[in-house]
Amino acid sequence: MAYYYLVSQLPNISSTESKSALPLNGEQFRELASRFISEDEKAVLNGLSLIPPMESVATGSAFLDIWYEKERNLRCALAQIRAQKMKKDSVPLPPGCTADIISAARTAVGMDSPLSAEQFLYEYRLRLLDDLRPLDAFSIDAVYAYGLKLLLVERMKKFEVENGKTSYHEIYDTILDGDK
Repeated sequence: MAYYYLVSQLPNISSTESKSALPLNGEQFRELASRFISEDEKAVLNGLSLIPPMESVATGSAFLDIWYEKERNLRCALAQIRAQKMKKDSVPLPPGCTADIISAARTAVGMDSPLSAEQFLYEYRLRLLDDLRPLDAFSIDAVYAYGLKLLLVERMKKFEVENGKTSYHEIYDTILDGDK
């Protein structure tokens, strides 16, 4: 109940938000949350990332520790499957790498389009986040889960077809100009 006033002010973010404007961005979220949480919690919140540390480090939140372990395992599985596909050596999977993580990685690597793979992994991560979400909707872990979901949605918003085409053509033109 300690975080009721914070959580009740957070607008709903659906997985389809990537198509429209977000009700608030990461900076606004951190600013709002900082009014209601302790300094230690602020440090954890400001350190939220979609890229977990390669070595397991305790965050002070059991929820975040599990999320980072699952994300680390997913990234390791993706790396191993991509390496095998290119017939390169790869590191063994971590012991916590479950069958569903390996299956998700295989599915993503097997897709023809990198954008389709990113969308698949986005949806997989959102489902995982929902599965791990704390039962207490007014806990600090619920605030961290909201922050991770916001990071995921913000990341997917960067994958816009027109921006991608523009960026591709700029890079391609730079390469062609460099060959002259």
